[in-house]
Amino acid sequence: MKVQREKRFALLMAVRDSDYVKKVYGGYFNVFVEAFADEGEKWDLFCIVEGEFPDIDDLQNYEGFVISGSPHDAYGDEYWILELCFILQTLFAMQKKVLGICFGHQVLCRALGGKVGKAYSGWDIGIRKVSFTEDFTFYGYFDDSLDEIPPTLSIIECHQDEVCEVPEGAQVLACSDKTRVEMFKFGDNILGIQGHPEYEKDILDNIIDRLLSNGSFEVDKSYIVNSVIAFQIYQTTFLFFHNHS
Repeated sequence: MKVQREKRFALLMAVRDSDYVKKVYGGYFNVFVEAFADEGEKWDLFCIVEGEFPDIDDLQNYEGFVISGSPHDAYGDEYWILELCFILQTLFAMQKKVLGICFGHQVLCRALGGKVGKAYSGWDIGIRKVSFTEDFTFYGYFDDSLDEIPPTLSIIECHQDEVCEVPEGAQVLACSDKTRVEMFKFGDNILGIQGHPEYEKDILDNIIDRLLSNGSFEVDKSYIVNSVIAFQIYQTTFLFFHNHS
């Protein structure tokens, strides 16, 4: 009898745990595993912001990789960001599945030849309605229990950088009135999402409070709070890793 090999996935963590997330969720790793892991999978954590990366020789043993968000700039030249770009180029050549979220979405774009930078319209924080492009199909990334593809979905956003130009050959899948590239794919293995499908509302609330308290931006907080109150629960299951075996 053939024994099925355990599927392994890696979370490339580009952000340090906040006190709130550690207290409530036990760390961002648990947030991501809850959102994306399937039963029977093994997920490994690499704190790339601390310079911890998987060994090159071990990349082949993983089914897929997720790159988290980060307060750092995807266009920065810190050593770990340059190392990450090299790893992503290697994974692309190996045709490994890679999902990038927020910073991860942006650094994927940079590593594969696109352009990223500061958002011309400034910070985007709160709940944003994103629209799918006309030629968008689900490519098996979403729960097939949905009867039809909705024209728009609401997702948590928290960023001041953005993808300015996707790599040649990549396809824009979604946009919003604030950000031109909310989602893109490159082949069947690369998917970038500007928003945070893994976040719950309370995580966004805590981030907003911390950003306001440390003076990261000046904004009318009542506007943000009202946007959060209007939040419709966004809990679509991504099957990106689990459909393209």
